[in-house]
Amino acid sequence: MRLATENPTWGHRRIQGELARLGHKLAHSTVWQILTDNGIDPSPNRSDVTWTEFLKSQAAVACDLFTVGTATLRRYYVSFFIHVQTREVILADVTANPTGAWTTQAARNLFIAHAERLDDARALVRDRGSQFIESFDEIFRTEGFKILKTPVRVPVANSFAERWIGSIRREPLKQPEGMPRTIICNQQQLERLVRDYTHHQPPSPCHEPADAMDSSTNTKMAHDLRRRSFRAGQAIH
Repeated sequence: MRLATENPTWGHRRIQGELARLGHKLAHSTVWQILTDNGIDPSPNRSDVTWTEFLKSQAAVACDLFTVGTATLRRYYVSFFIHVQTREVILADVTANPTGAWTTQAARNLFIAHAERLDDARALVRDRGSQFIESFDEIFRTEGFKILKTPVRVPVANSFAERWIGSIRREPLKQPEGMPRTIICNQQQLERLVRDYTHHQPPSPCHEPADAMDSSTNTKMAHDLRRRSFRAGQAIH
């Protein structure tokens, strides 16, 4: 009953499969009867469930890319994978040429280095960008993931990834009042900044209130990120 109420998109066969994984073997007809007896639709209508609720019920990992311009007018692309439930960024990388082969290798690296952090994930959320080729999807399918493609030109459908993009665009570049903003000069500097921000990312808003960290903690983290970025060759304009 708990699985059914906490995961409104799951039908009786999905619940039967999850119970089997937990060591409780029941016939799907038995699960169907239990749900029916308790007034729960064994095959819920997905149109009654919001997209956000659907993603959460799938224990999904979202991926996306965003661009960063440099002082030399060079454009780089940052790709990342974020756990929908914890909002934790598991892997982020930078390239000047985001080809299908590159994103496929990023997917391989994700499972090679962080497989244990994906144990509870069952789906991948991505847009329909040309960088996500069939071999990219196949790596996730091999690991038992379902591929969930967002609608065309609807970035809000991948809101978990979009929020993190907004956060990294603001926080690492934020300066104390009266100081100029930082400027990215090269790929190595950007890689260092992304890596440091990922490792120092603040607690997820779904687990802690926005004001949970006091101002001194935020200031210390911002100064630390700037200091590390400066050592990587950062210029201040």
